Amino acid sequence: MPAVSLSLRVLTGAIITALTISGCQTLDDAGRVIGRADLVNDLAARLDRSNELTYSADYQLPGGRTASISQSQDPLRAAYVYPGGKLTVTADATMECDTGGKKPTCTLTAPPAPNSKPAVTVYSEMNKRGLVTPPVVVGLLTAAALDPEAVIKQNDTTVAGRHATCVRVQGLSDAAASAFDACITSEGTLGSFTGTVDGADLEVTMSRYREAVETGVFEMPVGAGVVDRRPTQQE
Repeated sequence: MPAVSLSLRVLTGAIITALTISGCQTLDDAGRVIGRADLVNDLAARLDRSNELTYSADYQLPGGRTASISQSQDPLRAAYVYPGGKLTVTADATMECDTGGKKPTCTLTAPPAPNSKPAVTVYSEMNKRGLVTPPVVVGLLTAAALDPEAVIKQNDTTVAGRHATCVRVQGLSDAAASAFDACITSEGTLGSFTGTVDGADLEVTMSRYREAVETGVFEMPVGAGVVDRRPTQQE
């Protein structure tokens, strides 16, 4: 199973566990947490189901920049393309490419192990390049569900021709973002996100969705220099 799928499944499980153990509260507080849990679990379930899809989603960023998320099931792999860089995750390796210089450079490392936190850390690094990923959004929604001071409003909309459920979260006291807006499509893809995460201003909106993937998106950039840091295979 690829790291992308595992990271989302682990986060979804963490949501359920965290909300289950928060029983020592007043009835009013419990009702508020349960309401948030229902919303978070629904959105997390959509994100989790998207791991079973083959799709490509293009995103518009500020300043005319673009990004994309692609996922294939046969074979299992995922690719994130963002301004100045690219990340692919397969059963063989995690490949991070810097495409901002004259010559692309790609670093190969072992694919994240099951239940590995570094996988989420890798995705969080993309915030600095302007692309927020589903695991990061799930983490923020989890924080909102557990914060009694958070204000959460929900509405429905359409993004790139797809129905989406949106939440506006404000007043987070202990999270990577104190406020954000996020929309998740019915398929489970990230429709849009606006907020400041770990000091990075992020604004992404899906502009195109396809139930197909171009195989070239998973390949190394032409002429790229390679640094292979994967451990030597032992017989």
